[in-house]
Amino acid sequence: MQLRINNVRIALAADTGLREAAARKLGLKKQDIAGVKVLRRAVDARRKNNIVINYHLLAEVDAPARLVNRLLRDKDVMRFEAAKPIAPVLGSEKMAARPIVIGAGPAGLVAALELARYGYKPLLLERGKKIAARVDDVQRFWQKGEFNPESNVQFGEGGAGTFSDGKLTTRVNDPVMNDILQLFVNSGAPEEILWEQKPHVGTDKLRAMVTGLNRMICELGGEIRFEAKVSDFIIEGNAVKGVVLAGGERLYAPAVILACGHSARDTYAMLAERKIAVQPKAFAIGVRIEHPQDLIDRAQYGEFAGHPKLGAADYALVWHNSESTRTAYSFCMCPGGQVVGAASETGGVVVNGMSMYKRDSGVANSALVVNVTPEDFGTNALDGVEFQRRWERLAFKFGGGSYYAPAQNFKTFLDGTAPSTEALVKPSCLPGITACSLDNVLPDYVTATLRGGIQAFGQRLKGYDDGGALLTGVETRTSAPLRIMRGEDKESVSHKGLYPCGEGAGYAGGIMSAALDGYHVARAVMARFAPF
Repeated sequence: MQLRINNVRIALAADTGLREAAARKLGLKKQDIAGVKVLRRAVDARRKNNIVINYHLLAEVDAPARLVNRLLRDKDVMRFEAAKPIAPVLGSEKMAARPIVIGAGPAGLVAALELARYGYKPLLLERGKKIAARVDDVQRFWQKGEFNPESNVQFGEGGAGTFSDGKLTTRVNDPVMNDILQLFVNSGAPEEILWEQKPHVGTDKLRAMVTGLNRMICELGGEIRFEAKVSDFIIEGNAVKGVVLAGGERLYAPAVILACGHSARDTYAMLAERKIAVQPKAFAIGVRIEHPQDLIDRAQYGEFAGHPKLGAADYALVWHNSESTRTAYSFCMCPGGQVVGAASETGGVVVNGMSMYKRDSGVANSALVVNVTPEDFGTNALDGVEFQRRWERLAFKFGGGSYYAPAQNFKTFLDGTAPSTEALVKPSCLPGITACSLDNVLPDYVTATLRGGIQAFGQRLKGYDDGGALLTGVETRTSAPLRIMRGEDKESVSHKGLYPCGEGAGYAGGIMSAALDGYHVARAVMARFAPF
């Protein structure tokens, strides 16, 4: 009999195996359990003197039916039923040409793969380069400051997530999530993402995973074209009939999935010019903050800091300013990672965080950002883009005009004294940093909220507000500054045949939620059309 057993708790200091812990939970002997498999693993560090690993397990139990029925009275015990794949609903409308997917980030990749699995033979168009060439371009930028506006941290195979921590956490509760995680494992991601509460793959393993996804798309009849920038749509009446590439090539399609990513500003401008329905939305801007990783480990795990079962500690922090509508919060925290330049336009500085799979750099970094709304930047479609661009250009100017990022330690930021980059850590930002007052490159309401937030966070994590914490700006690409409006059928509310998708369309916020949106948008296209 296969049983799912939730909340099997093992103290970190205890030398207890999973079978033994499962037997104890059920009130059975160890030999009554033939084997166990981890379904979920989470760290409970609320009591730092007694950190516990909490497991959900699949157990093979050898017990009579009467005993099993008694066990099932426990709310943490239930019969195990493997989730069944959700069969798609296939439409009947005939396709005169294959569907087009724009953008090879998580949303576009999963959308294209789902279409390919069911015979739709999608054409996936990516403006940037394949990963190997893209990595070379990004390394040249980080090492020499040579910037390529079409091949960078934002554009290319895998999307912006390729140069990130590769976190796969999401607040979206979707029954398809496990299927997506299994897909990622089949494509090259580490198997533990299937059960870890906070799964991540790291930028190094993410690149292999993306290559695996692309290979699967092609093996199933799809096609991928790189350095294929979409510059316009073919529009007849109020319907998108295809796309125009930058070189003038016209490609017709009955369905176009737009998964352009949150930094495709030229695409946003084209949408506005073409009167496709978009609206500005709230996002956040701020800085990256760096601490020694062992400082964060000690603050989170106390005497167990550095324990091999715990790994590098992360954090999630939020502070609401009671005197304003502003909130400071951590975002995209990267344990054992580094800060990197992430520009996508000439003459602008943007920073982001990145980690390798092992998270072993010794430096913890996170975005610390403050919410901004259309009330701050305007209600026209592209006002949020211009707001981002303004602060990025100021960061470029005050950073010295060479893509170095403006930075200062928290002490000088708090006191308003001459900026210093003397810090608890060796600055990790590539290509480099320049000592600069961050008040020059961010709105005053953002810097004021950051000062209050960091001090408040110091009350929760010991040492967090140490004056030597290093702040680097500017972080402006937390999410899309607009939303491409769509209906419940995932189709644009203004133009038939166009299916806005993923983070760039304003419907996701990270790798996992973008992948899930790609899946559901592909299913919406399939519900209308018969396979090609």
